[in-house]
Amino acid sequence: MCHGYQRTSIHSQTASTAAQHRYMADPNPLLYQAGLEEPQAAAPLTEGKRQRPSLDDTIEHCIGDFGWTQILQITLVSFAWFFDAQQIFITIFTDAEPKWSCINSNFSSSCNENSNPCQLPRESWSWDFPASTSIISEWSLECADSIITGLPESAFFSGSLVGGFALASLSDSALGRKNMLVLSILFMSLTGVLTALSTNVWMYAGWRFIAGFCRAPIGACALVLATELVGRKWRENVGIIGFICFTLGFLALPLIAFLLQGYSWRLIYLWTCVPTMFYSIAVFIGVRESPRWLFIKGRKDEFAETLRSIAAPASRSSLTQSFFGRCSEWEEKKQETDIFSALKILMAKGWSCRRLVVVMVVGFGHGIIYYGMPLGLGNLSFDLYLSVTLNALSEFPASLLAFVLIGKLNRKGSVLGLSLLSGVCSVSCVLVRWKALQIGLELMSFLSACTAFDIVSIYTLELFPTCVRNSAVAMARQSLVLGGALGSVLVAVGRKKGLLLSYGVFGMTISICGLFVVCLPETKGRVLCDTMEEEERKNAAFDEIHCV
Repeated sequence: MCHGYQRTSIHSQTASTAAQHRYMADPNPLLYQAGLEEPQAAAPLTEGKRQRPSLDDTIEHCIGDFGWTQILQITLVSFAWFFDAQQIFITIFTDAEPKWSCINSNFSSSCNENSNPCQLPRESWSWDFPASTSIISEWSLECADSIITGLPESAFFSGSLVGGFALASLSDSALGRKNMLVLSILFMSLTGVLTALSTNVWMYAGWRFIAGFCRAPIGACALVLATELVGRKWRENVGIIGFICFTLGFLALPLIAFLLQGYSWRLIYLWTCVPTMFYSIAVFIGVRESPRWLFIKGRKDEFAETLRSIAAPASRSSLTQSFFGRCSEWEEKKQETDIFSALKILMAKGWSCRRLVVVMVVGFGHGIIYYGMPLGLGNLSFDLYLSVTLNALSEFPASLLAFVLIGKLNRKGSVLGLSLLSGVCSVSCVLVRWKALQIGLELMSFLSACTAFDIVSIYTLELFPTCVRNSAVAMARQSLVLGGALGSVLVAVGRKKGLLLSYGVFGMTISICGLFVVCLPETKGRVLCDTMEEEERKNAAFDEIHCV
């Protein structure tokens, strides 16, 4: 048994003991450097005595009040999710197998709606729309193996995996959150335009791989940058803005596809990618870099200028040169600048490595449903446009539910309960045959997975300090993508073999992976840390208080 930390009177302690207790009690140990003289640090703050501000305190002073400048920048950053969602799910329509009808009366006895077109003479049936509406009909892939028809989407997720691992730490080391976000969006949109020029499924799959590679950092950069542009009071809430933008992008996709119904699938890529290019320029011009990242990189002039530019008017008047002159009193946190430095830091510590593995396992389970279910809607006996729209709409209550759960309940219990509910509903889709009930269970499973996905994203932010936060979030999101890659393969197999190999596997996977969340520490109500050492000290103090 270990005893909780007991606060004692400063005057009854030696100078060193008082400093140590003050250090442990302070939620942001950046206030005190090793070797500082204790009497000034430990003595109560009196009139005329200047207190050294911590990094978190300074940022809170500058941007703790939510101003219009922050609202505009956060909304602009979060809108990256809108375009990301469209590129993730675009193949639901471009790669769908179009409807067909019998046309030759000579084959009326053998040709009907339940027939397999691959077993019928080609002259006995035709596509209901022009062949150019889908890659399946344009390139005559209706009888191709499921591996071939599922190749473009698998290539996209594989590219996201490779890009996630290759680019994850650039936003923590060399480029920063903003530049990484702008470059990812720009190259994703350019690749999408080039995808529309594909002449066969192999070229198409190759461009989808590159598109996945380029878009890999978008979600992590947008989420981390948005949360680091606000004070702690709003940190949990701004992440929800990104999830809502993702929902809007997902919801806009069936509308675009419906309006282009009967036209070439290439137009869907052009209508979603060309606006994205202009958006990337807007982000470059209108968004500031994360002040936390600027500070830990030693770019204090830019740090001060960024805080001045986004601070609320009431706080801006106090941001004088003398105020920022105290930056030199903060503890320096220089880190390596090579592209893998953040990953090296993550892997060097046992506790951070364990946390990363666990969140990746949990994320994998959610990814297989979050990405796999929408891609598998064509396997259900339900109208494709309506089912995709209902799935997109279900993300709105998912974001609202995540907002409520994040504020009211702990992270671990919420994620665990939602994961099990999603798994049960997914498996139930295999067992029922009534269309309305089947789509209802699918929607409940997807909604639960979406809500858990939103909470896991915020949870991961809180588990890791600033110096590696973007890399950790990116790696966690890559596990989601890995689940999506497997999900796309299972969807292609389920198209031929039945729902058990898609929705059945989806449900069992998310249920098992969700159980791993019990291995993580709870983070509700905790202040974000900025360095690995600070996180370790805070965990040690927390354990000393609570362990029995």
